[in-house]
Amino acid sequence: MIRKLLIATLASTGLSAPAFAQEGADYATTGESTIIVTAARTILPPSALPLTIDIIDKDALDQQLAISGSVTDAVATLSPSFSPTRQKLSGAGETLRGRSPLYAINGIAQSTPLRDGSRDGFTIDGFFVDRVELIFGSNALQGIGGTGGIVNQVTVGAPTQEGISGRTLVQGTADNDFSKAGMGGKLAGLVQYKAGRFDASVGATYELRGIFRDGEGRPVGINLTQGETMDSKTLSLFGRFGYEVTDTMRLDLIASRFELEGDGNYEVVTGSRATGLPTSQRRGTPPGIPATGRTESVALSLTDPDLGGGNLVSQIFWNRSRDTFGGEPNPIATFQDASIAPVGTLFDQSQNRSRKIGGKLSYEREMPGFEALTLIAGFDALWDTTEQRLIATDRAWVPPTDFRSLAPFGQANLKLFDGLVRLAGGARYENVKITIDDYTTLASSGSTFVAGGSPTFDDILLNGGVIVEPIKGIRAYASYAEGYTVPDVGRITRAVRTPGVDIDNFLDISPIISNNRELGFEVKRGPLDASASYFWSSSTKGQLLIARPDGIFDVVRQRVEIEGLEINLAVKMPNDGLTLSAGYAHIVGRFDDDGDGVVETDLDGANISPDRLNLAASYVNGPLSSRIQTQFYLSRSFEGPNRDPRNDFGGYNLTDAIVRYQTGIGGISLAVQNLFDKQYISYASDTQRPTDNFFNFVGRGRTFTLGWDSRF
Repeated sequence: MIRKLLIATLASTGLSAPAFAQEGADYATTGESTIIVTAARTILPPSALPLTIDIIDKDALDQQLAISGSVTDAVATLSPSFSPTRQKLSGAGETLRGRSPLYAINGIAQSTPLRDGSRDGFTIDGFFVDRVELIFGSNALQGIGGTGGIVNQVTVGAPTQEGISGRTLVQGTADNDFSKAGMGGKLAGLVQYKAGRFDASVGATYELRGIFRDGEGRPVGINLTQGETMDSKTLSLFGRFGYEVTDTMRLDLIASRFELEGDGNYEVVTGSRATGLPTSQRRGTPPGIPATGRTESVALSLTDPDLGGGNLVSQIFWNRSRDTFGGEPNPIATFQDASIAPVGTLFDQSQNRSRKIGGKLSYEREMPGFEALTLIAGFDALWDTTEQRLIATDRAWVPPTDFRSLAPFGQANLKLFDGLVRLAGGARYENVKITIDDYTTLASSGSTFVAGGSPTFDDILLNGGVIVEPIKGIRAYASYAEGYTVPDVGRITRAVRTPGVDIDNFLDISPIISNNRELGFEVKRGPLDASASYFWSSSTKGQLLIARPDGIFDVVRQRVEIEGLEINLAVKMPNDGLTLSAGYAHIVGRFDDDGDGVVETDLDGANISPDRLNLAASYVNGPLSSRIQTQFYLSRSFEGPNRDPRNDFGGYNLTDAIVRYQTGIGGISLAVQNLFDKQYISYASDTQRPTDNFFNFVGRGRTFTLGWDSRF
């Protein structure tokens, strides 16, 4: 019934696909984008692909960064099918179209799926990001991950003018009371140099964040274990060094380092679920090391858009992350071991350690003599090693786990009737091997011996679609795509309590294959930018996160089905610089709770986002630009066996605003987050763990950010 209703709604709107973060993007009047979406692994324009694609350009991104301070918040604000962020260092439970997105930087995955620490949204400062490419829905374009879509952050390009150039940014942030504890600041700079065929870009940002306050002036509660962005300091370094080997061939070395470290100046004050009192904080020193996220990445690429008449893209990369989780005042029961210390006295905290080495190679060209057909052939390889250690006692909570993927792929795009119709499709062969040595679980899991192994998985992941474009800028498409990821292997292996388990035949670590079907229609002509898409996806052995009484989440493998509708509209008013936009997303997700093959239970707030309506108005007139935006998160109840009505979502709405004026010595901006100082419990807290008084987190209240930026 829901599916029929959604299809009928889609047909009646006459609108279509992507979200409207791209208000400042460079679009021709025909509607065809001049921007190449690198995450799509092709130089064909987005209009030639049966995908929902969105571009958050530099202007739109900088506006959102001034308001909220992070790329993750920018994406979540502008994309109605993205869940509201937790406003924490951890993005656990934040989804795109009801599934986990793949965060990438220049195509390099930032996630750690073998033991998902959910820190992948904070691996580079947005100052160094030129644009964000969003590809919605499950697909295997980038290999592992991306069952909800791809969030690819494209870093600043090479300088185009000879000599020295660059830009700087100075920002100050304050809460509504302008309290000393709530003050923060940021300094950022990028210097670029070009001399003939050689160029270099080097930059750094440093940011101090104070505490956050809610709409009633109280300090927002701290999540000691998962980590915070408030009461922290961040240092982000970036370098890009390029050399034009020939007139078309280019060699680039890109390196970055990002570290966000909590200051550890505050301790938790419990709230009360029964009375509605939010979790808070007070001055104090929590035990152990504050939660910290650190990521380092190096990539070397060789590209040539005119090699043998085709486009060559090659890349080798190295990526390392070390994410430290904070310690709780009361010793966590999971870490107790009577052989080390009396039960209830042993303090410990964990740290994720992950390292990736990989390479990507693709070649694309039109078929000689049959230029209507474009072919792409490529090969990806990835080696990932991840473990989770308890750093106080040097125990392995998650044993070292090796992941190896070898994946050749091919794509084809056929233009028929002078572009009236396009057929697109391809296949990717994934050969995956996961290796875990023999290990013994913690005492809390019975000190269970588990025999190691090296299970392998082989699968061919298909995609295909058709695009019809009767008039330039007006198109409809239908597509099917398969994506895959692995479940959170670390959560599964660390929780084994049954003797005799052998990793070689432990089916709970088999990959998640998600199938995404989509219908879309869009109009990009003149002042109108409108889109609508209906999608549905399924996975026979999906992943659900289920909270235990101690707050630790376990993984449950069940059949999952998700369907949804997205509608977006933007209109540029003639001659006055005003753009009005609206976006709506409706998502329904269910899983098979009793194992009978029928999905009957709603996904909860840890696994799916609420329905949402976005409204915004942007204005540009010479040196003046401004934007006001409101997100309406709509109420939702969760149905099914064993559902707790205390987890139903009441809904809330938030309004932000920014104004910027370009002077002769740079631009001055003033941004206000939560303009009306709304008091609200965050979506993640409102829909989970109804008896946990440490988890009753409120959202951030009115916050001011004053900034100055300049180019030279």
